[in-house]
Amino acid sequence: MVSTYEELLERAYSKIKSPGAEAKRFEIPAPQISGMGGRTYVYNFLEICDRLNRDPQHVLKFLTREMATAGSLDGTRAIFKGKFDRATFSNLLQIYASKFVTCPICKMPDTKLLREKRFTFLVCEACGAKSSVL
Repeated sequence: MVSTYEELLERAYSKIKSPGAEAKRFEIPAPQISGMGGRTYVYNFLEICDRLNRDPQHVLKFLTREMATAGSLDGTRAIFKGKFDRATFSNLLQIYASKFVTCPICKMPDTKLLREKRFTFLVCEACGAKSSVL
């Protein structure tokens, strides 16, 4: 059976998903925070770290450096000295994800951190790219 160009084109378009049809695969959960006294608690910190596929100590270290404060892990939550709002945590987690999670080449979150001597590399499991991170 011989198909016309238009029929083949229609068949190809029917197999392609539209750009808005697919949900975003990589989403960071919104931080559940509360402030008590001079401290801020992030209750779903381990859930966030699991979604990022990163070590909670590495994420905690990044956040404490960026906010210039002390922080610690207590079970599934993180405790930070000082008062911070949800927007601060959300913005910093987006920055963390762009630096340490998403591949700079293919923009996929399927990466892992690899330490070689004094250098840390972001190795993408999707495209195989290897790039250094600071």
